[in-house]
Amino acid sequence: MANKRSTTNLAQKLLRAFLQHSSTSTNTSTSTSSRKTNAHSTNSKFSHKCYKTKVIDVEGCLLKSCSTFPYFMVVALEAGGGGLLRGLLLLLSYPFICLLGNEIGFKFMVMLTFCGLRKESLVRVGRAILPKHLLEDVSLQGFEMLKKMENGHGRVICVSRMPRVMIEAFLREYLEVEYVLGRELKVLGGFYTGFMQGGEEGEKVLELKEVLKDCSYEISASAFVGFSSSTFVKSQFPLSSYCKEILLVDKEEKKRWQASPRERYPKPLIFHDGRLAFRPTPLNTLFMFLWLPLGFILALLRLTVSLSLPYKLSTPVLAMTNMKWRLLGSGEKTITISEYQYHHSKTTNKRGRLFVCNHRTLIDPIYISVAINRPVHAVSYSLSRVSEILSPISTVRLTRNRNKDATIMGQLLDRGESVVVCPEGTTCREPYLLRFSPLFTELSDEVVPVAVNVRTSMFYATTAGGWKCFDPLYYLMNPSMCYEVQFLEKIDTSDVKVRWYSSTDMANQVQHEIGKALGFKCTMLTRKDKYMMLAGNDGIVGKS
Repeated sequence: MANKRSTTNLAQKLLRAFLQHSSTSTNTSTSTSSRKTNAHSTNSKFSHKCYKTKVIDVEGCLLKSCSTFPYFMVVALEAGGGGLLRGLLLLLSYPFICLLGNEIGFKFMVMLTFCGLRKESLVRVGRAILPKHLLEDVSLQGFEMLKKMENGHGRVICVSRMPRVMIEAFLREYLEVEYVLGRELKVLGGFYTGFMQGGEEGEKVLELKEVLKDCSYEISASAFVGFSSSTFVKSQFPLSSYCKEILLVDKEEKKRWQASPRERYPKPLIFHDGRLAFRPTPLNTLFMFLWLPLGFILALLRLTVSLSLPYKLSTPVLAMTNMKWRLLGSGEKTITISEYQYHHSKTTNKRGRLFVCNHRTLIDPIYISVAINRPVHAVSYSLSRVSEILSPISTVRLTRNRNKDATIMGQLLDRGESVVVCPEGTTCREPYLLRFSPLFTELSDEVVPVAVNVRTSMFYATTAGGWKCFDPLYYLMNPSMCYEVQFLEKIDTSDVKVRWYSSTDMANQVQHEIGKALGFKCTMLTRKDKYMMLAGNDGIVGKS
């Protein structure tokens, strides 16, 4: 105890000495233990000083928004059964949370969000769902500040008032932060109780010492700290008394911060899960809950129209409900619909045409069928029974056995049927293309690449860790959506059969053409990579 008290006194002396020196050199007086600077001056200040340990506040210096409500709403909606009821309760309690004040209201929000949730479900949400929402809220100025810190010498520590399970995976995997300090939640029998463990100064200091394997004197003598307000420094982060210098981000300056463009992300966001395609602020969430009853009725109406009317009639009717699609062109190289229909009418005794498209949702083949106004067969590796029943076109399950799958698709083509294959093997929401399986290049002498993209306003129509049978329902419940279909120039694949050209190289060529048409980046990631990251399994869906 004596050693700890002497160390604390030493840290306080260092802080007072620094403040006295600062006030003397600038000929100004201050009544607080820190100095406010905006984002630009903070970066400039940091560029001229090198500290052994740098500490940055996530909410104050990285995120543009000062509210953590959207992230708790994501947890409430996505972390387990009864998500809609939990989310509704959190939304209705939001005015009361604001009245309770900063710390008490925050603890009450944590209680409503986490009480009764399984620990395993929160790990998945923190790894697969929250990073997307957090990355979109990180400012360009915050990225630049963090990059300067990481490029310097010493350690970078990110501190957050949010529970560690919410932010640790995001900071470690996407911002490449090595040390993360957050609040801990109490667990009982594998379930969260909703209570946070004590965050007293002594516990935080011991945790930081254990992480850094340093003594408190070294912490106090060599740390850079950035916060958003002096109130937060004193009440929520008592470790600030151990820091040599504290720089505050000006609130007015923070309001002008810009969102970071995707290309500036330290690690690209390729995979993410969850149903929400919007930022769940209180107002947006309120609109979602008001929309849900009407959206469910509208989804049933759209489904009925799609299944009962031919394409020529259903398309304008669905467009009246804001369910639209567009046929895009790319000049002379684009295969037009009239060209395809002419080819089909003149070659009824020949093999069918093989369409190869990237995979955005399970509805991709349906819109290809709508575009050419003819039935097609959609082949898929993983398809729920509900999706098969609701599909207005023929669906064929593949077995993941290369020879059997080649035989199945070859028989369809031999009968003159048109086949749509998505060689990525799984959907990808972001502007990236996964590796194309080369089997399709061995099935036909030519293929037609099709570039598809979809824009939704409220819900994603895909999931990795949720119920896939609800994918069509979530798509149809969107207030507005638009599919874009673009037929590209036919590609001759006959050289693959005579082994003059590698099937893998041919598949990569088709991937490149589709990626270029969409403006997407091509990757070598696979279906297994996606599901192992998002759901911890291989992504195979059972028949039931």
